[in-house]
Amino acid sequence: AALVGGAVVVLGWPWAVPRYFVFLASLIAINAIVAIGLNLLTGYTNQLSFGHAGFLAIGAYAAALLTIQAPLVPLPLTLLAAGLITAAVGLALGVPCLRLEGLYLAMATLAFGFVVVEAILNLDWLTRGNDGLRVPAARLGPWPLATDTSRYYLVVTVAALLIVAARNITSSRTGRALLALRESEIAAQASGVNLAAYKTLAFVVSAFYTGVAGGLFALVVGFLSPDSFDVFLSVDFVAMIIVGGLGSILGSVMGAAVITTLNDSLAGFQSYRPLIFGAILVASMLFMPGGIASALHRAQPRQGDRA
Repeated sequence: AALVGGAVVVLGWPWAVPRYFVFLASLIAINAIVAIGLNLLTGYTNQLSFGHAGFLAIGAYAAALLTIQAPLVPLPLTLLAAGLITAAVGLALGVPCLRLEGLYLAMATLAFGFVVVEAILNLDWLTRGNDGLRVPAARLGPWPLATDTSRYYLVVTVAALLIVAARNITSSRTGRALLALRESEIAAQASGVNLAAYKTLAFVVSAFYTGVAGGLFALVVGFLSPDSFDVFLSVDFVAMIIVGGLGSILGSVMGAAVITTLNDSLAGFQSYRPLIFGAILVASMLFMPGGIASALHRAQPRQGDRA
């Protein structure tokens, strides 16, 4: 019943709320895709990344440039190309980072985010640098995606497909191997898990998810600027999976909804934003260490309680 009710709300959302809230819901779905990808990396393999804003920028600019230069390419292929290009960058970053962990890995990924922004600024002949890049309206076959409602349904459909894919990954042998890495690398290696292969795979899959989200971001927002992909955005993504719950697909979605809505509510208080987000993260780790997903799981009545 909850699943059917949720589906009804999602499908009927554009017809029940003002136009701006349709756009905000699209941003929540895009951030949920990024949060799922980051959770597959951090929540399942314990590899902390502060560079996912860089991955999002790569996917966004790849989709935007492909839409501008090759408008006849079908939209699904454009999003797939954005994901694959970002996944290739994730592979190139993941291999050198195999020997890093903890703070060193976080600093390496943080530096990667700065490098991507600098590359966008310096490749102004391609990305138009600080002037920004305007993205034309995409088309899905003969139908132009020129309204917030049409773009909302596109984003929600892609997000639903990627959520199902993530659930399949986490429930498979690969997901169990990733969880084993998180608990103990020594024990996982003793059980036959190839540490290098699975760590690199987690980086690639996480980057692919973020690249697809970047492509959707470009189509929904319609204008790209390097300022949109600063380090604070990466911190937002980390906050999403901490608030929602590490190692939880549903928690990633709920964390994305909470942080995105909070960001929108605090738009007029940007000077206090770091303080507020820091307080939220500290409070979450103190009073709700498992995130929203864990709190909801504990609140559910057990079988014995029902009896």
